Amino acid sequence: MDQSEMKRAAALEAVKYVQEGDILGVGTGSTVNYFIDNLVTVKDKIKGAVSSSVASAERLKKIGIPVFDLNDVDSFDVYVDGADEINGSLEMIKGGGAALTREKIVAAVAKKFVCIVDETKLVTMLGDFPLPVEVIPMAVNYVSGELRKMGGRPVFRTNVVTDNGNCIIDVRGLRINAPKDYEEQINMIPGVVTVGLFAHRTADVLIVGSQNGVKVIRRDDQNRDEFNSSLIMRADMQR
Repeated sequence: MDQSEMKRAAALEAVKYVQEGDILGVGTGSTVNYFIDNLVTVKDKIKGAVSSSVASAERLKKIGIPVFDLNDVDSFDVYVDGADEINGSLEMIKGGGAALTREKIVAAVAKKFVCIVDETKLVTMLGDFPLPVEVIPMAVNYVSGELRKMGGRPVFRTNVVTDNGNCIIDVRGLRINAPKDYEEQINMIPGVVTVGLFAHRTADVLIVGSQNGVKVIRRDDQNRDEFNSSLIMRADMQR
């Protein structure tokens, strides 16, 4: 399978987690787009969806799924989203599509976070993918300076405004060996809205589209680390 086929396979598997009669949390990105397209077959089972981005909301509406404001929803069972990188502890980098803040909020509300990726997103250590940081515009220079002190190379993402009206700084050169610590430290910088590290709120279920089919890894699986290590090793060899 090529990368697109692996994404489609993971997205199709995720449809099994859609709960009848529930409101579904839906993320953002190319793999999630495949998931939304597959919701056509089950859209009559659900009440609607909460979306992490304007783009995903519009895609959901086009196939006839009502989209709710998160403030009008007390809770929901399942949130389905992708990742730009994910490690063996199911910690991840997100924000390549500039929707990281809303994604983090929706993930926090969901009882179960189902992450869907192709195997190229599996890594032993986070940081090869530039780490997105959402920043209010007046703080871009200050935040960039603080990120340099941490050893990163901040790059302003040009021609991008988030759905919240903010800017994105992509931080290159970080080897994120303690994701929770990095998440806390960057979030404490004045002017940062949030960082695209999901270390405190990890995935509960990881669905991986791979060359050998779809693999499902749960956070509480006893064999998770061994299973993930084999997948990540194979993904690293294919890069």
